[in-house]
Amino acid sequence: MIVGGGLAAGKAAEKLREHGHGGPLLIISDEQERPYIRPPLSKGYLLGKEERDSIFVHPEEWYAEHGVDLILGTSAKALDARSKEVELDDGRRVPYAKLLLATGSFPRRLTVPGADLDNVLYLRRVGDSERLKDAFTRGARIVVIGDGWIGLETAAAARIAGAEVTVLGHSELPLLKVLGRESAEVFAGLHEDHGVNLRPRVEVERITGTGGRVDGVQLADGSHLPADAVVVGIGITPNVRLAQEAGLEVRNGVVTDEHLRTSGADIYAAGDVANAFHPLLGKHVRVEHWANALHQPGTAALSMLGEDAVYDRLPYFYTDQYDLGMEYTGYTEPGGYDRVIFRGDVAKRQFIAFWMSGNRVLAGMNVNVWDVIDSIRSLVLSRADIDDAVLSDPSVPLDSLTP
Repeated sequence: MIVGGGLAAGKAAEKLREHGHGGPLLIISDEQERPYIRPPLSKGYLLGKEERDSIFVHPEEWYAEHGVDLILGTSAKALDARSKEVELDDGRRVPYAKLLLATGSFPRRLTVPGADLDNVLYLRRVGDSERLKDAFTRGARIVVIGDGWIGLETAAAARIAGAEVTVLGHSELPLLKVLGRESAEVFAGLHEDHGVNLRPRVEVERITGTGGRVDGVQLADGSHLPADAVVVGIGITPNVRLAQEAGLEVRNGVVTDEHLRTSGADIYAAGDVANAFHPLLGKHVRVEHWANALHQPGTAALSMLGEDAVYDRLPYFYTDQYDLGMEYTGYTEPGGYDRVIFRGDVAKRQFIAFWMSGNRVLAGMNVNVWDVIDSIRSLVLSRADIDDAVLSDPSVPLDSLTP
């Protein structure tokens, strides 16, 4: 049994069949759609560049052809780890032999007065993306609360559609906590160059409205921003309710070992919800990005089938905003690195950045520089000592730096 309706659920079913599971296989999802991929919801699909069919993990007929049963539009209400049953919200109790929790996450909700007004929008599901697309029209006044990845990607989509966009952030710069000052300045400049009004270090006091519909955002400094729609992108929370109520170990997600096994017998977790031990990093890591949902299910499937599989891929994510494309691989925490070394032309937004601890590369980000992600990954995995001057020199091939 797989509980979830995103990429991790769809790929887990695929991998279980690929690796030889011939028995019953069931996906339970509270969404009406078959499993689909979420990055297009803030990128190509939101921009109108991709058709709706492109978001799905598999064609509709794939599930019947591979003997995968879908129970859609139905929530898993409770998990009984002792009897190995999942209770659905319609009262049915469904037994399992092995269970994968791919329950993902949900957007953090804004709690200020007026947050429940019509056209205060979030982005997590395909219907959310479609509502945003309807709101992003030429001349529309869009206020985005939150300057992380979702906030900036939706801001870019709104500007491309011709809307007037203001982004509100708590920090001095967008993505400051995630990327550090030097790289955060690149994204701030990108959005300013495209006409986005960045409002840093602000606090939202209330959402204002007329006739039940949003008409603006009131800030604590007394200013009021008119708005036809407000997009809230203030982070996500792992959906751990099922696991927590069942008594599984939960700590910033469902805790698993490197095999993606939880503390419950025959229960596994993958994707956004999994706080998995990473053997290369030596710690538990929960990654809220597409690559984990894509690759972890392969390890989970093998583990469910009794293999000694280990998930040890480096974290990876990407973004597309306007004419900027970026990939990032590796892992750093705020304050967990010494400095950032740049290779290329930062002013032209065509460069590679390396997060360093001593002379070792912890993570790398390529911005509008392509076909280098494998070399960056090799540098991180090598743990080699590399001189700053060599690392920053574009004339030195990256491949030559890995022992």
